[in-house]
Amino acid sequence: MTLDRPAFQAWLDRYMAAWRSNDPAEIGDLFSEHAVYRYRPTDEPVTGRAAIVASWLEDPDDPARWQAHYDVLAIDGEVHVASGETRYLDESGTQDGGFSNIFVCRFDTDGRCTDFTEIFTADRRFQG
Repeated sequence: MTLDRPAFQAWLDRYMAAWRSNDPAEIGDLFSEHAVYRYRPTDEPVTGRAAIVASWLEDPDDPARWQAHYDVLAIDGEVHVASGETRYLDESGTQDGGFSNIFVCRFDTDGRCTDFTEIFTADRRFQG
């Protein structure tokens, strides 16, 4: 299914809220029952809503230690692409790492993601 730009942006905003809350129900609501999730394009996918939720919660990011923003980049048929950045903060609130990301997504008729792939590069300004 193809989401329009506002609907895809709303999904991205819910993705960010779920990442910040670490709430299993919010995370699960983003994905279809049999969704596949790849942290990198060549990774073996995490398969199924329950497995995706468990994976997100294995080592959750502290909500106070990151900032991020993602926007719709393109929609081509059923392929939805977002771009954005995540910045990680040290204990004093100073930025000490970051990533530029691309998300490639597909959705079902209920607006839940069925296929998610993340592509990222580390921000060189914060490499040792």
